[in-house]
Amino acid sequence: MALNLVMFGPPGAGKGTQASRLGRKHRIPQISTGDMLRDAVHSGTELGRQAKVIIDQGGLVSDEIVLGIVRERLVQIDTQKGFVLDGFPRTVVQASALDEMLKDRDSLIVVELAVPDEELVQRLSKRRVCSECATNYSSDNGNLATTCERCGADLVLRSDDREEVVRGRLKVYEDQTRPLVDFYQPRSTFKSVDGNREPDIVTQAIEKAVDEALTQL
Repeated sequence: MALNLVMFGPPGAGKGTQASRLGRKHRIPQISTGDMLRDAVHSGTELGRQAKVIIDQGGLVSDEIVLGIVRERLVQIDTQKGFVLDGFPRTVVQASALDEMLKDRDSLIVVELAVPDEELVQRLSKRRVCSECATNYSSDNGNLATTCERCGADLVLRSDDREEVVRGRLKVYEDQTRPLVDFYQPRSTFKSVDGNREPDIVTQAIEKAVDEALTQL
């Protein structure tokens, strides 16, 4: 059985970290729409230029753009044994479209990472991004790195991690993404995990939730 997994939660909840760990453990690809969009922004493509304006304002990129990216990615051969979707779906419209994409595949497991807003604001204020290759960095002890380990370029505060933008992003999440809980909650394969803990503890809780969901398929 393929492990088809969605991980969602507010900005800064740790979706990327946890999705990466799950992907490595289960040897399935982590699919991050955020990373794909940031790559487009960094490369200066037409899609990137359109997305940059929206991202800098803390908004959500249009369903049409995101669905096209995801649809194309999910037909690639490395997703046959499963995948971890990180940052998608973000709206009920996207979730319904994903169900349609997966109608002939194994069932979807959905994990929500729940973290209080004030904790998220603090986390994101400590995050930096490489000015050249767009790799994300974070610090829980205040000792922020200044250069990228991958390419040596300077690390900067992401434009969408400024406090006023973060609070706007959280409002967007509450209005547009939070309804996903209502959409997925009736399913036996929906699990909510407390993300306001040490990353290793959160990882253990997610693995337990995924195991429970698999037994209910």
